[in-house]
Amino acid sequence: MALNLTMDNPEIASNIRAAGILTNYHDVGAGFPALLLHGSGPGVSAWANWRLTIPALALHCRVIAPDMAGFGYSERRADIRYDLDTWVAQAVGLLDALGIASADVVGNSFGGALALALAIRHPSRVRRLVLMGSVGVPFAITPGLDAVWGYTPSIANMRALLDIFAFDRTLVSDELAQLRYQASVRPGFQESFSAMFPAPRQRWVDAMAADEAAIRALPQETLVLHGREDRVIPLSNSLTLAQWIPRSQLHVFGHCGHWTQIEHAGRFNRLVADFLTWPQQS
Repeated sequence: MALNLTMDNPEIASNIRAAGILTNYHDVGAGFPALLLHGSGPGVSAWANWRLTIPALALHCRVIAPDMAGFGYSERRADIRYDLDTWVAQAVGLLDALGIASADVVGNSFGGALALALAIRHPSRVRRLVLMGSVGVPFAITPGLDAVWGYTPSIANMRALLDIFAFDRTLVSDELAQLRYQASVRPGFQESFSAMFPAPRQRWVDAMAADEAAIRALPQETLVLHGREDRVIPLSNSLTLAQWIPRSQLHVFGHCGHWTQIEHAGRFNRLVADFLTWPQQS
């Protein structure tokens, strides 16, 4: 049974054990479930990543957005190993705990690699896939991703990361940098984050890459999304995914960095909602 937490912080919603990990998650709306898997920026949470997406998609489906282990307000036990096996098991465990047999899965960046792995390892649990600025195929780590995973807390460093994330610099203010910096230094946040992706960081990109043959064998309808000016995950990743996944569509947002769901929130939400609610193709 989920336990509702009565706190003013919108990042904290409900919690439930998923594969043994006490998981903070948002559960909003009704209809076919959509599991939203966030990215791996410092101080990130499901709410911070999907705050503009959750209410829009909840008009059409049941939206479930968890904090993955080591991120946000989910459990940070000393014995948890931060790797693909743990995160995929947590995602499946959350579906099990909520009694969900199958869901659509929307993955952002790091969350895209989790979504791919989930679809490959547990194909019956995934109806449709949305991969946004996704990790999960081989690529040389970008300076932007190396900076994100190598973040050390300071307002200046956070401001520099926000400049990398966004194409539209008007979205990046001193107030936002202060807010995201404070999120990154909450108790336990930086400790778990720094343990996930120590240098050399190319090995973590490689560890999250799925087998090409397995990607080519995916049966799910898949929507692949990317910002043309993304400096964190290269556009070539999504071009590769669109070529390899048989039942895929590709949409590239111009004048857009790694924040597709924020910089083009309205268009992103309409595109994803239409894709998830369109009648199943044979």
